[in-house]
Amino acid sequence: MLTLEALREWGADTSEGLARCMNNEMFYLRMVGMIQKDTQMGELEQALMQGDLKKAFEKAHALKGVLANLALKPALKPISEMTELLRVSTQMDYMPLLAEAKREMMALLALMD
Repeated sequence: MLTLEALREWGADTSEGLARCMNNEMFYLRMVGMIQKDTQMGELEQALMQGDLKKAFEKAHALKGVLANLALKPALKPISEMTELLRVSTQMDYMPLLAEAKREMMALLALMD
């Protein structure tokens, strides 16, 4: 079961995330839990594999918004970096940043089991 303590231990700034959710713990945890159903990470990976930097930017930017609003900092860091690089269509190997983001997202999802 997902808890504020588990999120804090993972590295989330739960104080910031709660503040954005009107200090309603159940609402905040429900919003974090919705990430299980989010498809942005998979779509981001697919766009990167296809070399579609425009679509990859859109997916990274959307994911960044969700992670930032919930203050899920460990996953936010690589996604933010990727978003800014994609914003200017930087030609590079995004796989290390994607791998870091996926690792953090998997750790987050593991907290929900």
